[in-house]
Amino acid sequence: MISLNLTPVEIEALLISIKVALWATVAEMPLALGAAWVIARHNFWGKDIFNAIIHLPLVLPPVVVGYVLLVTLGRNGLVGSFIFDTFGISLAFNWKGAAIAAGVMAFPLMVRAMRFALEAVDIRLENAALTLGAPRLKVFTTITLPLMLPGIVAGFVLAFARALGEFGATITFVSNIPGQTQTLPLALYTLIQAPDGEGGAMRLVVILLAVAFVALIASEIMSRTVQRRIKGGGQ
Repeated sequence: MISLNLTPVEIEALLISIKVALWATVAEMPLALGAAWVIARHNFWGKDIFNAIIHLPLVLPPVVVGYVLLVTLGRNGLVGSFIFDTFGISLAFNWKGAAIAAGVMAFPLMVRAMRFALEAVDIRLENAALTLGAPRLKVFTTITLPLMLPGIVAGFVLAFARALGEFGATITFVSNIPGQTQTLPLALYTLIQAPDGEGGAMRLVVILLAVAFVALIASEIMSRTVQRRIKGGGQ
């Protein structure tokens, strides 16, 4: 029988994971929406390259992503040194860096969900509103955005679950520091290395499985909502 009573260390890891995942997904939503808009509604030279770059984290080993982040955003990195010298902000080896690593790994999932939802929106509705004199921004906020909202929610849920379960890029970029960067996957890794950590490891596995299961179910529900809306609009 597995006890689900979390220890203080496990609770701390859970809270850090939630904070990291929330910051990662909320902060990248505007960027994901912009990227989805560019891919879905524009044709330009290099579009395939742009699309491939966005989806690279899906096929690259997470350790590679973490190393690139460390080289780029670390204290002595190309961008990280400028940020630290100018603003006094260090991104490596703290929860901010963990949020960046999680966000980078989750970004393609959010973009894909938003892109598919945007491609499902009937562009004739937008053109009709533009023809009637509605400003483009108003058309986007009152027509396009509400129609693609299920896809946005689905993308957010999937990205949040992916960010919550991120391991490789996080441990490479910000290490495994209890109380600072030790998220649930990192705490699980620590527990399976300890001789008496089996109980705690199983508790964290149950939590991660539950979050992933709920996220997938929620994403599927949102996808079906989009499909029903499309079929309803086409009748």
